[in-house]
Amino acid sequence: MPEFSLQRQPQGLRIISLIPSATELVAALGLGEFLVGRSHECDYPASIRKLPACTAPKFNPEGTSQEVHDRVTDLLQSALSCYQVDAALLQQLQPTHILTQAQCEVCAVSLGDVQQAVADQVDSNPKIISLQPNRLADLWADIAQVAAALSAEQAGETLIARLQSRVETCKTQAKNQLKPQPFGTPEQRFPKRPTVACIEWIEPLMAAGNWVPELVDLAGGDNLFGEAGKHSPWMDWQAIVDADPDIIVTMPCGFDLDKTAAEMTALTAKPEWNQLKAVQSQRVYLTDGNQYFNRPGPRLVDSLEIMLEIFYGEANKALQRGFRGSAFQGFST
Repeated sequence: MPEFSLQRQPQGLRIISLIPSATELVAALGLGEFLVGRSHECDYPASIRKLPACTAPKFNPEGTSQEVHDRVTDLLQSALSCYQVDAALLQQLQPTHILTQAQCEVCAVSLGDVQQAVADQVDSNPKIISLQPNRLADLWADIAQVAAALSAEQAGETLIARLQSRVETCKTQAKNQLKPQPFGTPEQRFPKRPTVACIEWIEPLMAAGNWVPELVDLAGGDNLFGEAGKHSPWMDWQAIVDADPDIIVTMPCGFDLDKTAAEMTALTAKPEWNQLKAVQSQRVYLTDGNQYFNRPGPRLVDSLEIMLEIFYGEANKALQRGFRGSAFQGFST
């Protein structure tokens, strides 16, 4: 195992973050310099990639969405965790704080895994901060909790205020798009919220839950599947066919744009695909779910802005913030 510097950081903080969203949160608080370790999935901001990875998956994350699903299911059915924690590395890094989660055992190491690793081998007596976000309001609470634990309350309040201001701007812009207009066709004069299907896993099919339905609503859409504050539900293809959404947004958990595009054949091969309203109107969108919608950190507000651009960007060019090509793209067969 490689050796890592144990030089003490200012204020004595030595933070290990074992979930990408918490890593981004720490950086957004201006405390990125105090991070000494990360999870294998933490990759933003880019500066943290040089830090040692303290976790690893117990399954091969490569392959199709169906293959990954089957491997994870096999582990869970065997009552095994999906990830392993390098307790020896934690001991070597001597953290004062470890950030983890209790929201999803499939997405990252569990709270129990971290507690066991610390109890077995880590003598620095780190404070374990466990996050369990399910809704957008939980993000504000998580920021406040982490900021308080790291003695950065003022930075936390400033960050929350800045993010909430951007949310309010998005709400206002969405409302403006839905205002009755004096001229045009009936559809233009009395605009309606587009119906939206957000897909979090392609095979088997899963709708996006937790905070995503809120983002759809705030951006001026009518979310069809998944319930705010509840885990993402499995669904069947016929439900999408029956609902025939105006817009389809794909955001597979852990996939970037290229991987998402490669997986789309599981949907496009279905006989009803080309008859869907969203397909015929070219309103199917691929997103980088791994960097945005799947991570309940500060960039959830970026995700809201992306959603707003997807819904109304063509109608209002002022909404566009340069996301296209890096965070989402239109999809056509």
